[in-house]
Amino acid sequence: MNEISRRDEVSLSGAALRGAPWKAAAVGGGAMTVAALGTGWLTDHVDLVWALGLGISLFTLIAALGAVAKPNEGDRVTRQARLWSLRHPWKFALLPAGITAVLDYPVQLVLDGEGVFGSAAQALWHGALVYLIAGILTLTMQGRARSAR
Repeated sequence: MNEISRRDEVSLSGAALRGAPWKAAAVGGGAMTVAALGTGWLTDHVDLVWALGLGISLFTLIAALGAVAKPNEGDRVTRQARLWSLRHPWKFALLPAGITAVLDYPVQLVLDGEGVFGSAAQALWHGALVYLIAGILTLTMQGRARSAR
């Protein structure tokens, strides 16, 4: 009877993200977008869609990892949600991946011109990469959950 529903898992992930460093994530994602555009400009291959997708992905990664990096900070609910996230990194990584896909879809649809299904496939691909990276990096942070108890 220790099982929780998918809705509760998403709620716990959202509660863990409540104290995420959103300003740092926005600055990091924006800086990556500008750097990708600058690199494209220097190499004479500017790709706005790729740069924005990279910035969105980095934005959600910084927010996700920053949220679980300090499990002892925040109120009691946030601390418990962060500890749950560190104990269940793959379930926690689903929310940042979903956020990435949702934010990236309109960029792909409007700017890339691949159509509804092509844009959805690209957005899901970016979400899958964020899921993998966030899951692995959160998995490596599990020692913080043990030391926080």
